[in-house]
Amino acid sequence: MSVTVTDVSKTAGTARAGSPASVSEWVRRRRGLIAGVGALVVLVVLGSVLLGGGGWPAGLTADISGPLDDANDWVVDNRDTHPLFLYFLLHLSNTATDAVDGVYQVLDALGWVGVVAAGVLVAWRAAGLGRRGLRVALTALGAFAVCGLLGMWDATLLTIALMVVSVAAAALLGALIGLAAGLSDRVNRLLRPVLDTMQVLPAFAYLLPFVLVFGTGTPAALFCTVIYAAPPMARLTALGLRGADPAALEASASLGASGWQRLRTARLPLARKQMLLGLNQTIMMALSMVVIAALVGAGGLGEEVYSALSTTDVGKAFAAGVPIVLIAIWLDRTTAAAGDRIGEPTPAGSWLHGGRGWALVAAAVAAAAAVRTTTWPEAWTYDISTPVNKAQEWITANLTFTEVWAREFTLWILNPLRDTLIWLPWWSVLLLVAAVTWIVGNWAAAVTATAAMAVIGALGVWAKSLDTLSQVLAALVVTLVLGFLAGVLCARAGRLERWLRPVLDAMQTMPQFVYLIPVVALFGATRTSAIVAAVVYALPAVVRITTQGLREVDPAAVEASRSLGASTRQQLFGVQLPLARPALQLAVNQGVVLVLAVVVVGGLVGGGALGYDVVKGLSRGEMGLGMTAGIAIVCLGLVLDRITQRTSRPTDR
Repeated sequence: MSVTVTDVSKTAGTARAGSPASVSEWVRRRRGLIAGVGALVVLVVLGSVLLGGGGWPAGLTADISGPLDDANDWVVDNRDTHPLFLYFLLHLSNTATDAVDGVYQVLDALGWVGVVAAGVLVAWRAAGLGRRGLRVALTALGAFAVCGLLGMWDATLLTIALMVVSVAAAALLGALIGLAAGLSDRVNRLLRPVLDTMQVLPAFAYLLPFVLVFGTGTPAALFCTVIYAAPPMARLTALGLRGADPAALEASASLGASGWQRLRTARLPLARKQMLLGLNQTIMMALSMVVIAALVGAGGLGEEVYSALSTTDVGKAFAAGVPIVLIAIWLDRTTAAAGDRIGEPTPAGSWLHGGRGWALVAAAVAAAAAVRTTTWPEAWTYDISTPVNKAQEWITANLTFTEVWAREFTLWILNPLRDTLIWLPWWSVLLLVAAVTWIVGNWAAAVTATAAMAVIGALGVWAKSLDTLSQVLAALVVTLVLGFLAGVLCARAGRLERWLRPVLDAMQTMPQFVYLIPVVALFGATRTSAIVAAVVYALPAVVRITTQGLREVDPAAVEASRSLGASTRQQLFGVQLPLARPALQLAVNQGVVLVLAVVVVGGLVGGGALGYDVVKGLSRGEMGLGMTAGIAIVCLGLVLDRITQRTSRPTDR
């Protein structure tokens, strides 16, 4: 017996308002549109066969690399004399450098004992003094101990110094933006497309303009990290302010509170949980960007990873990658536990809570710093790069199936997909982008996506962009197949979801750079390595969103289908998946954004195409080449976001 959402909704009346009742109803609504697009696809194929393939016409390109190189030369020549630099940008640069150096000197003055004590005690106090806080404190202790044992203590301190300054600035900037968006509907409408665009930009795209203005070094790394990490804080602050309980606000107003008093005593306290979640996301994004910013001279652990990957020294990269992962886990656990404690009652009579508890933490850190230790003792370090390199050599020699799989995947999947996209006439690609975006969204999204694709052609990087697109599409298909399958299994088996939760948590906290280390060890420096790293990086988000979407399906609809005799497979494909379609579309959108981010970073390990041009431009000072590739990456991200992000249409209302 076949059961559809239409049957269930008619029987139980439980289909969600505002969403199509079934797949068949969705098809009927767009029958004419789908027929038109089908005819368009046929015309594209016929036109391609009759007219042949062809890239973007040379007459429609504009070389901007020359003007960008000239702009870079002007900046270099005038950085010490022009008033714009002397009286504004130079002050920003010096302030950024002084702030990071100041935090680093404080950490260095504390000594390794003081730094470990500060990390452990702050984690314990923020997470609570119970068993949960003890677990977080032990996580912090293990993270710092491993950083020292692996000989990465100084690099870790520099990374933490960059993190402290960048997170403080990003959190403040994001909170101010979120405050404006949360209190003003007009500001919220204006900022939404800006934040949406910033969300789809890969991290590499943020580096280039700051390097153009500030050159390589700490200021460029710090400012691009702040801009990259601020949007989550802004979004969640605005969400928390807008989601405040109206009854509480009305009660505050009825007591005669002014607007400022309502904000300080009602709105902000009610939004604390969302704001702390925003801080957590800002910290994770800042750590990811600080590591990638090693390409522009940020130093720290990221530079260790970058230098090791550039020489294919997997052991050294692994020794620097492990501390990055542990720092991410420590920061994530600490802020997440602090957020979970919001709203919990404070134990009566406890002298370790409140301001007194933080004062005791400060006193304990000062006592630890009085030990007068400096850097981590050399005798307490262990070099794991040699054993890791030997293990990597053994894997390469004995587990040849990884290289065989990478070669076959490239030969049978990546190369044909890339060649097909490049073979298609440029006009057919634009038509396909417009048609698909129109089906998914509306005419405005179609115009935006088509214009962005046309800009890619006009920049003269059409073939390289299609090469990057082929890698993104291949990685996305693998990610969605594995992610949807795992999400369905987790939604139907709670025990499996509990087992996978810590694995997914750990995968989500790791910066993009770190994923390149194991895949290079297994697959070598190839395009397939970038694909595998992208799949692993994007998989947790797809699994989580799919699981949540399936679990939020109205239980009455599922029960109604079961009462009609539907099998498990019929319930899944006829009821749950159709009703969870918005969540699945969100999973696809997030998968595309995350996959693109890592595929671009994969230019470091053989991914080639646009990512390689960005790396080459940054490392060799060829700003024209790097900026052109960066703009193309932004446009490609915009195209993919509009294609996979469903927007409202008149027929949906």
